[in-house]
Amino acid sequence: MNVGDKVKLLHGKEEGTITRILPGGEVEIEIEEGFRIPALKSEVVLINEVESSYFRSEKPASPTWQPKAAKSSALSSSSGIFLAYIPFNDHNHGMYLINNLNKDILYAISEVHGDNSKTLGAGVAKAKSHHMMEEKSIKVFENWPALLIQIIPINFRLEKTEKPFERSVKFKASSFFKSKGKAPVLEKDGYVFRLDHNVSELDVQKLNQELNPQQATEKPISRQFSRPAREIDLHIEKLSDEPEFLSNSDKLKLQMEVFEKNLNYAIATGMDEITFIHGIGNGILRKEIHRYLSQLNHIKYFKDTHKSNFGYGATLVKIHE
Repeated sequence: MNVGDKVKLLHGKEEGTITRILPGGEVEIEIEEGFRIPALKSEVVLINEVESSYFRSEKPASPTWQPKAAKSSALSSSSGIFLAYIPFNDHNHGMYLINNLNKDILYAISEVHGDNSKTLGAGVAKAKSHHMMEEKSIKVFENWPALLIQIIPINFRLEKTEKPFERSVKFKASSFFKSKGKAPVLEKDGYVFRLDHNVSELDVQKLNQELNPQQATEKPISRQFSRPAREIDLHIEKLSDEPEFLSNSDKLKLQMEVFEKNLNYAIATGMDEITFIHGIGNGILRKEIHRYLSQLNHIKYFKDTHKSNFGYGATLVKIHE
């Protein structure tokens, strides 16, 4: 067993991805975003023996290994900017920046170590080109540093201006090993990530204006807004298709916006209570939610809840009638 293996517990319903090998014959398993548990190797079983065999050091290395192609066959022909990890052998992967646009770009890719950083590569990436940054070992996946990727599109003729952008990337095993596909330009199988996808943000200010009683129309509020579910999952993987490209502050911002929107809708549609599942993690999201709720007058009370399901990873909000 190694990092990235998909496993399930022999004496339980939990399934997840191995994120760390622990001493004493144990492994750490991420069963949901930000929630990890330790388990004995003897108490877990691999879910997919064929897929997991790639990561096993006990087996002889095959000359070349290619991961299974992603379900979407259109990925390799997609226009855009990509980061791809292409296998060289059983353990080492080449990290590539791929420009599958019809225009050149300026780029800089750096490893981030706290307040310090190390630039892996910078320069001009021509249209329809690829550039190898470095070689990475899957064996030490859990120790890969965060990446800062900066992109500036170049216009050599008069055309629409595209804004520069940057992405902060810190991969998790649960999302990294699900991203198999054929890399554009290279036309090789590996783990592929689109960098130039924009994350749509919720307009909370506009939402609050819509909920302002002074702007209410003749229709009852309950008909204007959909009643949310009684339980809202705020785990970041439920809110974003590409959570690995969000910084910690961006993740918290998105989670709080979804929380505020659903709380507003719950109040507007006359719900008596709503539960927000935030997980345990480092506790920052829970503190922000509780701080926000403590400032509201129309909240009867709120409390930690669902110990059996979420391990105090949820907050129940009681709303005044």
